[in-house]
Amino acid sequence: MSAERDSAVGEQVSDGGRKTAEAARTAAAAGSASAKKAAPARKAPAKKATAQKDTAQKAAAKKSAAKKAAAKKAAAEKAVAEKAAPARKSAAKKASGKKAAPAKSSAALKKAPAPRKQVVAPKKATASVPAAPAKTVAAHPQGESRTALVRRARRINRELAEVYPYAHPELDFENPFQLVVATVLSAQTTDLRVNQTTPALFAKYPAPEDLAAANPEEVEEILRPTGFFRAKTKSVIGLSKALVEQFGGEVPGRLEDLVKLPGVGRKTAFVVLGNAFGRPGITVDTHFQRLVRRWKWTDETDPDKIEAAVGALFPKSDWTDLSHHVIWHGRRICHARKPACGACPIAPLCPAYGEGETDPEKAKKLLKYEKAGQPGQRLKPPQAYLDAGGRPAPPLGAG
Repeated sequence: MSAERDSAVGEQVSDGGRKTAEAARTAAAAGSASAKKAAPARKAPAKKATAQKDTAQKAAAKKSAAKKAAAKKAAAEKAVAEKAAPARKSAAKKASGKKAAPAKSSAALKKAPAPRKQVVAPKKATASVPAAPAKTVAAHPQGESRTALVRRARRINRELAEVYPYAHPELDFENPFQLVVATVLSAQTTDLRVNQTTPALFAKYPAPEDLAAANPEEVEEILRPTGFFRAKTKSVIGLSKALVEQFGGEVPGRLEDLVKLPGVGRKTAFVVLGNAFGRPGITVDTHFQRLVRRWKWTDETDPDKIEAAVGALFPKSDWTDLSHHVIWHGRRICHARKPACGACPIAPLCPAYGEGETDPEKAKKLLKYEKAGQPGQRLKPPQAYLDAGGRPAPPLGAG
């Protein structure tokens, strides 16, 4: 009996163990199934977390870019403020010296920052401060630049060419010999007086050979009206002898040869070269010297230096006509003692305007020669001068 109970009990125990094992297998299968079902659920939250992370990173990047842009804008505004600071300081200094100066709005300053030129203090603010004297060049006492001087000088010459289109040498001559003699005689006297004297001289001594062999006393008597007649007689007889002995009785056409003749300097040589041979030259007589200094073309007083300074302002081809224009203007309008400033055609270009009479009506009364209806200086002037209304000078002793 006891043995049967033990076997029954063992069977029950074994059956229970089998049931327990089966239950465990069932539970394990159920657990794996539930794990499979739970896996998609875990994957979904992981994807959602990744998306959120990406969104957060993009937001951070945008925020960083916004911060950089804000920093650049702030730096730019700071730079503008620093540039405008000197202008605001100068404006503040200016405003401190005035009463109730209206202040500009900050918005206007931001929109239109002060230009760099305003950094320099205005003239009114510095007027009371003594400035250091500016350096000046001797040739341009007014501080005029070289380019401006050349332009002004050439414009003056163009204006005078329109006023005196018929300008010419005012000594009567028919050949180079007569011109060189007349030019020597024109020293310390007028061309008019020479023109009234030379007809008798050339009628008696028409060639260098004739004058070289002339009696000095007879020549002196003819040249007496020109002044300094003894010295002039010696010069014209001496240059006539030099022409005969050194140049075969012909007037040379070179500067270096002309200045070797008695009584002939650079001025006389350039008159002969320019008007008898057509070679450019500047004639620096008393009128020319006076006017070029008044016009501030040069401050030189030596004729040779004046010639060099003025010649550098013009092309060489203009030299001869320039000499005529300046000399004519000096004789007719820009006189030594009473220049007719009120009747001067180049008054706006003249630094010396106002030295003479500025009233137009009074200035007209100071004009000479054809500008005032008076006869010119030549007994036999060019036809162009006569066509322009000029009148020939009267002979010596006539009226």
